Amino acid sequence: MNWIILIIAGLFEVAFATCLGKMKATTGNETILWGAGFFICITVSMLLLYKAQQTLPIGTAYAVWTGIGAVGTVLMGILVFKEPATFWRLFFITTLIGSIVGLKVVASH
Repeated sequence: MNWIILIIAGLFEVAFATCLGKMKATTGNETILWGAGFFICITVSMLLLYKAQQTLPIGTAYAVWTGIGAVGTVLMGILVFKEPATFWRLFFITTLIGSIVGLKVVASH
């Protein structure tokens, strides 16, 4: 169950990074709303990370959390913010995904 909580925490990390990107691209009240979304998402993400690491090794939990956030944020950058999807960028994101899966496998033993 804590692995699911950790994955959800990582998705909220992607959400708060996306809110930051949207804040940069907006003005006025819209910026305030994206800022509120940022604070809500970062709070939920941290609370879920805290909950997950109670039974998972902190090093593994933190690495997986940041990995999910990094992969998700790069994908959001490509899909939402029209950032470049170069070969090397996708190659290294793929290696990061492999590392996250590897950490989950070795933490289960």
